[in-house]
Amino acid sequence: MGLRINDIAPDFTTDSTAGEIKFHDWIGDSYAILFSHPKDFTPVCTTEFSAVAQLASEFEKRNTKVMGVSVDSVEEHIKWKSDIEKVAGAPANFPIIDDTSLNVSKLYDMLPADAYMPDGRTAADSASVRTVFIIGPDKKVRLTMSYPMSVGRNFAEILRALDAIQATDGHPFATPANWVPGQDVIVALSMSTDEAKEKFGEVDVKLPYLRTVKSQG
Repeated sequence: MGLRINDIAPDFTTDSTAGEIKFHDWIGDSYAILFSHPKDFTPVCTTEFSAVAQLASEFEKRNTKVMGVSVDSVEEHIKWKSDIEKVAGAPANFPIIDDTSLNVSKLYDMLPADAYMPDGRTAADSASVRTVFIIGPDKKVRLTMSYPMSVGRNFAEILRALDAIQATDGHPFATPANWVPGQDVIVALSMSTDEAKEKFGEVDVKLPYLRTVKSQG
């Protein structure tokens, strides 16, 4: 069975472009995004890693660390980084880990059973290694997304989802469809309307079970 929301993200120790990393220690008190790809020097993934490099300041503002997972070696990652930075026009300072052993890919259930190929892998062999995990400071999985090889990931959506997770963490409300920071949030069903008014002020009762208040951020 794959990882589920609120599972503890598996810990691991591995080599990376930033040296040896112990995953839970590396996360520390931050949020973390772990995102994987099938192989270095592939076109879609180069654009994706470039997008992450360009968003470095946005992740930093959100107290979020980003780590890339690849089935290639650190030596290959270091060579590939120059291509990433050329496309991004920005440094790729986030670590990219060496997962030639497929240890992390298996821990996070990123691969189908028939894709565990030890040598000569192509991007197609590890096609399912295109997954995103958002992990909280408590080391619990907060969100997962998986993409096919032909579809580049939307990092604006990943950033929006991160904002929604952080906005609702430990608070009695949720975010509606397409929510972006600053928009109204939904009062949790566990809270009465009177309780919501006392805590948040004005409550817009659209339906008995759909009540919104001004964003508390």
